[in-house]
Amino acid sequence: MCDYSLHIFPNRLAAEGEQLVVHRFGGASLGLASPSDVAPVMPVTRCERRGLWARVKDWVQVQQPKWQAEARIPAVCVPPGARLILRDIPRRLQRDLGVGEVELVSFTQISADVNTYRDAVRFENNRRILLQALEPGQRVKVISLSPAFAGEGVFLEESLVR
Repeated sequence: MCDYSLHIFPNRLAAEGEQLVVHRFGGASLGLASPSDVAPVMPVTRCERRGLWARVKDWVQVQQPKWQAEARIPAVCVPPGARLILRDIPRRLQRDLGVGEVELVSFTQISADVNTYRDAVRFENNRRILLQALEPGQRVKVISLSPAFAGEGVFLEESLVR
């Protein structure tokens, strides 16, 4: 549902019909997030005169590490078997996987091992790729949260592209 490394971030379950985006959380792990949560917040220009301590406080907040600022972006968790439309597939992945720029995929987990990346997508041609191999900014639409057929959660390693 959500890779182990995303559990330090707030998270929630995806909704059917929801638009998501591949996002790099904390500068390391890739996961899914809502585009509205990821959109940069534009600072408000203030016209009023501000005191010294207010300006110092603003400066300190700007200096926080990036991962602290991103800690409020919730990771969106998708259950195994959910049907998704994956968009903006890079040409190199299209070539390696034998897929197009837009594909219908199933969300899956490739392993039950702890402390490993396991979230992946399975294409219609049964090729699979870890979520970590996708590109930040790729768009994803949740079609259905329930599996298309029984046996969707079976772990098969042979068709995995990392």
